[in-house]
Amino acid sequence: MNIAKKFLEWMKAPAAQPIMPANKQESVYAYYRFRVFMGIFIGYAGYYLVRKNISLIMPDLERLYGYSKFQQGIIMGSTSFAYGISKFIMGWFSDRSNAKFFLPLGLVFSAIISCLIGFFPSIFMNFHLLIFLMYLNGWFQGMGWPPCGRVMVHWFSTKERGSKMAIWNMAHNIGQAFPAMLLSIGLSFWLSWHAALYVPGILALIIAFISYTLVEDTPASLGLPSIENFKHEELPQSIINDGEQLSVMQQLNKYIFKNKYLWFLAIANLFVYLTRYAIIDWMPSYLMNVKGFNRETSNFSYVVYEIAGIAGTFLCGWMSDKFFEGRRAPAGVICMILIAIVLNIYWFAPSSSPLLINSCILVMGFLIYGPVMLIGLHAIDLVPKHIAGTAAGFTGLFGYVGGAVCANALFGWIVDNYDWNGGFLLLFVSCLLATIFLSLTWNAGHPSNKEEILKKKKVSLRYNMA
Repeated sequence: MNIAKKFLEWMKAPAAQPIMPANKQESVYAYYRFRVFMGIFIGYAGYYLVRKNISLIMPDLERLYGYSKFQQGIIMGSTSFAYGISKFIMGWFSDRSNAKFFLPLGLVFSAIISCLIGFFPSIFMNFHLLIFLMYLNGWFQGMGWPPCGRVMVHWFSTKERGSKMAIWNMAHNIGQAFPAMLLSIGLSFWLSWHAALYVPGILALIIAFISYTLVEDTPASLGLPSIENFKHEELPQSIINDGEQLSVMQQLNKYIFKNKYLWFLAIANLFVYLTRYAIIDWMPSYLMNVKGFNRETSNFSYVVYEIAGIAGTFLCGWMSDKFFEGRRAPAGVICMILIAIVLNIYWFAPSSSPLLINSCILVMGFLIYGPVMLIGLHAIDLVPKHIAGTAAGFTGLFGYVGGAVCANALFGWIVDNYDWNGGFLLLFVSCLLATIFLSLTWNAGHPSNKEEILKKKKVSLRYNMA
């Protein structure tokens, strides 16, 4: 009991410190803004080192242990299912916890599980044990995004958040591509294919420590004013605080469950994630079994997909801030329409044209991560910042429990029963539905909707003044 009590105290968000002199604020703010950004960037990249690395060895599981496509989908889907639920629940806890501890703690647990499976390959012989461990991995993975979102809304203003989020979102492209890069340069030949699990796990433990040293929870915990005050974007100080007077269920009901635009984003996220994970998780199997690629060339394609997402994510964030004047949906709609087109070329590309196949993979990677990032950003734009992690977790719940699980288990079942053609038809429909639901949020949260924005800012300021 005492240990649990101390743990909760340790995880609790730190109290605000006395505001430091104004002549020191600018230099201190600049230092810590760079530092915490690097902390959440490196930390979140670490999470992706050990989230989906098992998809790289799915051909080995099929070859050595006889797992069907449906069973492979269940293995990958268990992580996604747990992650979706955890992201929503952990989003609520993260909004009230110290990001400095919350972020690296989940990474440590996830890294340990990846190392455990990698070092003890006999686990692969027990299908149910493997599912259980992947489910645990997904649960701890849910501790990654929410504290990063918390740091983002406290340290960066709304006007700069699109570009900053776009840069930060590149972390998961780097993290997810790195295990494939290790295999591509021959690590599996020096050690074994199990190295795709335990090497990233060891690196993730190191990254967890680095992230812990860099991240700080909020400006107030260091004696700095809120980002709104520092950037001179706040409303008059006379507004009464009513945000903290609401109970947990009242806040969920008011800001989450009754927010129709958040529901539209959540449903769109389901189809965006279905498309994203069906492409990337099944890429090694599809390329090796259908297109005639070997392990090295399929891993290269995997890396191409992830690295291309870096440029695409940044472009989408910049477009939403500058070209679309703060609207997040238009860029996402454009990307999903283009993905549907390129997906069909990828589907029918002949095996004798690896350049065309990889070009399609590059373009799809470039396009898909923009909508992924923009939906999370749009979600935290639509609610007061003291509940930002919960809002992002709500869209993530649909993205992973619905979209990613379907991309794994449902897609695997369809391929088993209707071949790859059935799987690609599912993805084409998914792109169209994502486009429709994103278009329903076209102007949601945009400054032109003055009443909506004023209401959000009032609530956020009231909470900050408590």
